[in-house]
Amino acid sequence: MESKALLLLALAVWLQSLTASRGGVAAADQRRDFIDIESKFALRTPEDTAEDTCHLIPGVTESVATCHFNHSSKTFMVIHGWTVTGMYESWVPKLVAALYKREPDSNVIVVDWLSRAQQHYPVSAGYTKLVGQDVARFINWMEEEFNYPLDNVHLLGYSLGAHAAGIAGSLTNKKVNRITGLDPAGPNFEYAEAPSRLSPDDADFVDVLHTFTRGSPGRSIGIQKPVGHVDIYPNGGTFQPGCNIGEAIRVIAERGLGDVDQLVKCSHERSIHLFIDSLLNEENPSKAYRCSSKEAFEKGLCLSCRKNRCNNLGYEINKVRAKRSSKMYLKTRSQMLETVVHKEIKESYFIMLTIHFSGTESETHTNQAFEISLYGTVAESENIPFTLPEVSTNKTYSFLIYTEVDIGELLMLKLKWKSDSYFSWSDWWSSPGFAIQKIRVKAGETQKKVIFCSREKVSHLQKGKAPAVFVKCHDKSLNKKSGW
Repeated sequence: MESKALLLLALAVWLQSLTASRGGVAAADQRRDFIDIESKFALRTPEDTAEDTCHLIPGVTESVATCHFNHSSKTFMVIHGWTVTGMYESWVPKLVAALYKREPDSNVIVVDWLSRAQQHYPVSAGYTKLVGQDVARFINWMEEEFNYPLDNVHLLGYSLGAHAAGIAGSLTNKKVNRITGLDPAGPNFEYAEAPSRLSPDDADFVDVLHTFTRGSPGRSIGIQKPVGHVDIYPNGGTFQPGCNIGEAIRVIAERGLGDVDQLVKCSHERSIHLFIDSLLNEENPSKAYRCSSKEAFEKGLCLSCRKNRCNNLGYEINKVRAKRSSKMYLKTRSQMLETVVHKEIKESYFIMLTIHFSGTESETHTNQAFEISLYGTVAESENIPFTLPEVSTNKTYSFLIYTEVDIGELLMLKLKWKSDSYFSWSDWWSSPGFAIQKIRVKAGETQKKVIFCSREKVSHLQKGKAPAVFVKCHDKSLNKKSGW
């Protein structure tokens, strides 16, 4: 009897050891399944946003617990772009810190593909497929191993990283919740097919910021065509204010050479800083407006929020999915220094003006420079320049102006027609002019429409002369008749 008990005990010990060894072999096999993944996945912390101190290793389940991954919260995956230095750029910890400030319980993972990203640009561009595959395999492993819901995953890719994010999204077992493309790279991708770049099919929702699309298609730093559900083009998308050579020289003189990399990539990286600003300024998101072109937007033809015609820029964007991509536009401040240090990059206050130019004699003038001054209940914004491509007698023109000053409720405006120069012979012998009775005003933010009347019933606006003054009309019937 005793020998039988010992035999059973020995058998139990042998079975346990066999199970343990098989489990070890299974774990080793799983690790080998991911051994060819070169990208690294660092889970940064709110306390240390600048260093990759803990890595989540595909196939190594204990690494997830070691890094204190929060299984019940959102996960942001930040994917950098091409790099000359082979090191992270200065925006990475800023974006990580902003994400944690907005979502303190979230997981912010930085995808490290620096060794592939520092190659000759066409080589690094080709590596985006492998990086996307790495990211997709990591996400699939997290979903399969831990049942982590992909509804909680938000990929944020900059430049080449945006296309890596798109490829990753196309390869996951289930769609991730969102991909944000931060000025996706243009060269090698402008004419690429959807599977090789970021596209609307890569996530439940894809939003894109285009900030450096200057140049011919395929040669501009950022991709020009829409590649998301919502594509936003700040300042037209071609080039960002405050990024000119003069501004660069001024900032270098004030701050030294420490931010030269920011100056060189000013417009390209503006996409990141605008998104960071949307994270930090939760209460006052900037608005973009759907429009057929930047030229139509500049004319003030698109300041409507009806039927999803406007949307928030950045983190709080409304997830509108249409059959066709929505191209949207807005204006931002010109101060690059504010963008770099992340003071508030408040959206400019948009105002559409509609003016009818009357006269007894037929006149047409092209490329005319004007200035308008706005006076409100809170502040004033004076001498805002704008140019009208054409001004003709008995025609009505609409155009957009914008100011960085919150003037409150608009009470009065002054319109000045500037001379061509101080020594313009044409202005010396004759002073062209038009009669203006009223100016229609539409505010972009509030969508409020108001009519301003001339103090003298009809103002005579003359080139190079005193400005014409308009105040809010007291006759409410004017608003009713005009539909405003």
